[in-house]
Amino acid sequence: MELITNIFREFGAEYIKLYSKIPAHHYKTIQAIIDCRSGELGTITYKCSDCGQLHVVGLSCGNRHCPQCQNHKTQEWLRKQLAKQLAEQYFMITFTLPKELRLFIRANQKAGYNALFKASSEALKKLAKDKRFIGSDLPGFTGVLHTWGRQLQYHPHIHYIVVGGGLSNDRSEWISSRKDFYVHIKPLSKLYKSIFKREMQKANLIDNISQSVWEKDWVVDSQAVGKAEASLKYLAPYIFRIAISNSRIIKVENRIVFFKYKKHGSNKFKTMKLEVMEFMRRFLQHILPSGFMKVR
Repeated sequence: MELITNIFREFGAEYIKLYSKIPAHHYKTIQAIIDCRSGELGTITYKCSDCGQLHVVGLSCGNRHCPQCQNHKTQEWLRKQLAKQLAEQYFMITFTLPKELRLFIRANQKAGYNALFKASSEALKKLAKDKRFIGSDLPGFTGVLHTWGRQLQYHPHIHYIVVGGGLSNDRSEWISSRKDFYVHIKPLSKLYKSIFKREMQKANLIDNISQSVWEKDWVVDSQAVGKAEASLKYLAPYIFRIAISNSRIIKVENRIVFFKYKKHGSNKFKTMKLEVMEFMRRFLQHILPSGFMKVR
């Protein structure tokens, strides 16, 4: 049995009682993980063609945050994306948020994540249109929302795979960027922050954000990565992977979950210990709002 599933089956009811006001999509995910392949969702019976023995298998829940349901989709997504890649230079551009915004975003996920996508993509398109950089109204990029750090902490950011160039306005010509440069990061960061602020004003949430957030620099990182393949392979696991996989969990003992992680810049595994309620809380804070698309 999968360890994460075991944790939710043993402690899910306790967690729901402890945090009685959890969001509906958290409750739905907890119940889906508990019921997955248990028989509660129905069963399928297979008959062996050789010996005639019957095999009864519980149906999967299909929830995108369930550790038993999503892993097989990664390779199919990667195959389709690799088939679309162009013979051009690619860039990996990452948009982060100031740490002072994390609690606010976690409490306003749908508005916050939508603003994060809107601000980052609009800023990219506006600067790509500038003739000093590319001069194209039709750049190409794929964004993937990622919300967790190595120890399950909350750290929302977006990775973009960006092709180095774009189509001319009449779509008759390809305009290439420089091989080692897409757009200037400083104006990209300022524009990204400005659009995000505008989106918060539209959502009537601006008064809930400290003024100091707008006074500091927002971090945007851009790296030339050559062909798209390496970046797609890096991002593919994040498309369908949940916040932590069963392979990283060492054991559950006396209500303590032991799992391994790597510190940034190191290849050596370290062990993290979390009380089971805190482990579940950290896991569930990465559950996306119902219907929200993390890839755009």
